[in-house]
Amino acid sequence: QVQLVESGGGLVQPGESLRLSCATSGITFTLYTMGWYSQAPGKQRELVASITSGGSTNYADSVKGRFTISRDNAKNMVYLQMNSLKPEDTAVYYCSSKLESLNYWGQGTQVTVSS
Repeated sequence: QVQLVESGGGLVQPGESLRLSCATSGITFTLYTMGWYSQAPGKQRELVASITSGGSTNYADSVKGRFTISRDNAKNMVYLQMNSLKPEDTAVYYCSSKLESLNYWGQGTQVTVSS
């Protein structure tokens, strides 16, 4: 049974930081490309950042220089360090794992940036 469980969301003020975590089980974690997606109300889900099994990273232009994705293969975890948060970062953030035609999602964690 595959499980992806996000944690670390919350309410913060503009300029503050959050670290999201995603715990995985039921997959051979080291083989998967892991990603974080965001979905704001009324908008489509979109890629925030991804990291391949080899450690190559990719970021949406809107978060480059502010967010950092990382993975811990020993713990089967993926993280998203979010710095200098802006109100427009407000969304539900989803963890994703992908390997060829296999694609799994977590339940999401809410991030709200507001003064």
